[in-house]
Amino acid sequence: MAEIMTFPEAPVKEGSASLIAIEDDASPVVRLIGRTLRDSSRIGHAPDVLGRSTGTVAVRSHDTPQAATISFGGKTIAVTSGVVIEPDATVVVDLQARFVSTLESAGDVVLASGILRALAPPLPHWRAAARHFWAVTREIPGVPEVLVVDADGPDGPERARFGDGVTEYLMAAPPDLLAGVFSGADDFAASLAAGLRVRGTLSQLSVMTAASWRVRFDV
Repeated sequence: MAEIMTFPEAPVKEGSASLIAIEDDASPVVRLIGRTLRDSSRIGHAPDVLGRSTGTVAVRSHDTPQAATISFGGKTIAVTSGVVIEPDATVVVDLQARFVSTLESAGDVVLASGILRALAPPLPHWRAAARHFWAVTREIPGVPEVLVVDADGPDGPERARFGDGVTEYLMAAPPDLLAGVFSGADDFAASLAAGLRVRGTLSQLSVMTAASWRVRFDV
């Protein structure tokens, strides 16, 4: 097994966060968009578009009926289900691939381009993402007492360990894939298909799937 190593984390640059508001009882796509925009706002990513005071953007899934509207109003950005008005711009994205655009955008191309950038914040370091994941999910009933993470990096394997106890759950993958899962940018099941390796019981797999939803959809 790889040696447990620790490295200092670079400080996260905090931006002047915009208020991202989602509707009550929000749908998964609304929660996903809202959480992603909050991540971008928090680190100061795409401030030109997140600092807008007007405009509406429709975000449509490329392979499902899911859709949402992003509305800029003053200092608030509202995300709501569906598209009930004629938007200023429309983007069609793959919700399972970090909002990558799958069709040419319609309407205001500058606004559309800005939203696509805002929906693609840079991933944190896998270790920082795993630490955050553990902090927000460790109290979920059934979560293992220890999370072990193995990163298969270009400079060799690295390991991080979170928690203390008897029951363990191992997650191993290249750094980018780990960062995507732990930050919520990537779907847990899709990551398993993409090469994420886990070691644990079936009941732990179910619990860790729920934990990933908490991070991905901010629930």
